[in-house]
Amino acid sequence: MTTIDTTPLAASVPAGASADVDGSAPVYTPALDSSADTVVGRDARSVMERLVGLYREQTTEQAPAQWREPVRNYSDPQRWRDEIDAIHRRVPLPLALSCELPEPGSYKAIQVLDTPVLITRDAAGVVHASVNACRHRGSELVAEGVGRTNRAKRITCPYHAWSYDMAGCLVGIGGEKTFGPVDRERSGLVSLPAQERAGIIFVGLTPGRPLDLDNWLGDLEPLLEGLGLAGCHHHSTRVLPGPNWKITVDGYLEGYHFASLHPTTVYTTNLSNMAAFDSWGPHQRNAFALRTIAEAAAAPPQTWDPATCVGAIFWLFPGLAVSGGWRQSVSVSLVLPGRTPEESRTQQVILLRRPPADDEERRAADVTRDWFHDVVRDEDYSTGFGVARGLAALDGTDFVFGRNEPGVQHFHRVIDQFLDEAGTAQPGLVDPG
Repeated sequence: MTTIDTTPLAASVPAGASADVDGSAPVYTPALDSSADTVVGRDARSVMERLVGLYREQTTEQAPAQWREPVRNYSDPQRWRDEIDAIHRRVPLPLALSCELPEPGSYKAIQVLDTPVLITRDAAGVVHASVNACRHRGSELVAEGVGRTNRAKRITCPYHAWSYDMAGCLVGIGGEKTFGPVDRERSGLVSLPAQERAGIIFVGLTPGRPLDLDNWLGDLEPLLEGLGLAGCHHHSTRVLPGPNWKITVDGYLEGYHFASLHPTTVYTTNLSNMAAFDSWGPHQRNAFALRTIAEAAAAPPQTWDPATCVGAIFWLFPGLAVSGGWRQSVSVSLVLPGRTPEESRTQQVILLRRPPADDEERRAADVTRDWFHDVVRDEDYSTGFGVARGLAALDGTDFVFGRNEPGVQHFHRVIDQFLDEAGTAQPGLVDPG
């Protein structure tokens, strides 16, 4: 079984400083055929054309107005419970990548709020999701992480050896002769709705509530399919503790902070405060300008390569970022709320287009893994914890999201829409000033 690295946050690292990153960013190798006349190819060229225009004007795409978000919306316990109930317990949550469960008999276990989730792939290759708890006495069936079952393709409880097939059906009872009769049809694992689409496995936390992925993904789905995530190789997973889930997500949705927070890391490859923004229903993409766009702006458009000039981050609401989807290595971040408003957890997953062929390729993948992990932990999340420490003192005031932060505005607007549908909205406000 592949376990998950839960490296703790280094509390002594100040915001903006990196304890482990030496400043050398990973090498970005393109995987996108920018000349291909495909949905993804046409979209990538269109995004790059917009970014080149922004570079020439030295600006960024902007929202129509500023947005004011009450600070208490981050810390109020009732607001947090309303968000969990209206969003995380109702929408399709992207909890796994297809390549984390590459073959029949493979599984992923993950804790989501107060629900331990077990995702499995059966003999026919179909994914299932269940509560990761034995129906005998509630024991955790497998530890958090990804792995493969035994040759019998069963999940066996470590407590009393009750066993289940990959669809969650009860197929074995330890000492059944002495235990007594059990209605196996009624004693399978508690099933959760699950579907696989575009290399991503979506799970619903409410049993019996169907997932409508056609409606949920909408016009974004062809672009997700074009990223080719289903054919990737799972290289690594690390877990980072974070502050309130919305403080954490806010940092993924703008590049306004690159120059100030990441001067020796992200800012060495990305321009700051220069991005193209798109949204599809609740989802969005922020396409950041890489420094190589300066050369592209002076070159003929037919020579442009979006994969080397655009840092596109697709964000699936409420918490999955796909970064580098046009490249050979892809960083995927899954942000989930913790058990209280003050905490969150992020699974940071590194995908490769193919398994490393030798030690040199393996070391290069490890450099990418370590760089993304350390920058996010020591710079982004360290700053996020600092934001969280000031929430109580700022109660009664507002945060202001600028016109140059359309992704952050969109995220909070979508949250308000879900709360409004549930009848519990306390919305932020558009500020014309």
